[in-house]
Amino acid sequence: MKKFIFYSLAALALVGCSKTVEETTEERVEQVCTTVLHEQQIERVITVSTNLQGYKTQNVAPSLTGKIEHIYCEVGDHVHAGQDLVRMDQTQYKTTKIAFATLGIEKNRVEMLLKTGSATQQQYDQLESQYNSTKEQLDFLQTNTYVKAPFAGVIAAKIYEDGELYAGQPILVLTQIDKLKALVAIPETYFPRFKEGMKLSLTSEIYPDKVFPATVEIVYPTIDPSTHTFQCKIVIPNTKNLLRPGMYVTTTIGLGKADALVIPYQAVEKLVGANDRYVFIVENGRAKRVAVTLGQRFDQDIEIIAPEIVPGVEVVTTGQHKLVDGVKVNVVRLTSSTR
Repeated sequence: MKKFIFYSLAALALVGCSKTVEETTEERVEQVCTTVLHEQQIERVITVSTNLQGYKTQNVAPSLTGKIEHIYCEVGDHVHAGQDLVRMDQTQYKTTKIAFATLGIEKNRVEMLLKTGSATQQQYDQLESQYNSTKEQLDFLQTNTYVKAPFAGVIAAKIYEDGELYAGQPILVLTQIDKLKALVAIPETYFPRFKEGMKLSLTSEIYPDKVFPATVEIVYPTIDPSTHTFQCKIVIPNTKNLLRPGMYVTTTIGLGKADALVIPYQAVEKLVGANDRYVFIVENGRAKRVAVTLGQRFDQDIEIIAPEIVPGVEVVTTGQHKLVDGVKVNVVRLTSSTR
């Protein structure tokens, strides 16, 4: 009986103690500073980097295998369109040239006989067919025996030397450098804004005081689903040859004015182990985490984009590091977004 009374008293004491703890436990409240968002007009500019390429690059690779008699140029030489680059073994070309000349004489002779009735039309047609076929072969051999530059440019590589046997690899690599090109990847958000003929500007760390003009030549019609970007081909005049293929450049593209929501960059949090970004907004006195996409950067401010981020939303700008989704907050300072 005594033991029962003792346990009952102990249980009542524990209940009373637990009730006291519950009554005295208060919900955590975090102190934060916030900003009420308002749309601001910004100058829409994006900056992307890329590597330059020769506007045209072609492997000098004849369609004939055989001995290379002579290469007329070296790496770094500037050549003009139509200039001799390579002479291959001429034996087959010279033999075909003689055969073609002989067929020409024979064709003329049979043509005269045809007019006098001493030859048949069939004889003439067969000879003319052979003549035309030999001419095509001769043109092919001439083009591939005496290889000329298809456009003006610079010799970027030389693989063979005189006297070597050509068998597959290009003999030379020709690159046009008086005009360059570059492919730039643009976020899909800006696809409607890009048009062929748009004017751009390029900068290079090699020439910090120079700005190089460029033009959008092609806007590729598809979006890369893995990167959510599309490509643009831009063309850069390079008549002074200051820029070279392979150089790293940055292009700045002006896309006109636009309305945007901008907050201090420090207000944006990054998810650990990922590249996802988020902010906290205040809703009914509590913090709510919202995933955002970052837009254009303006010194210490950043544009943010998300369906829930609209004018009038209150974004936490100080104290967000200690917040969790749903925690109660006390706003100690409230400002309006301005830039």
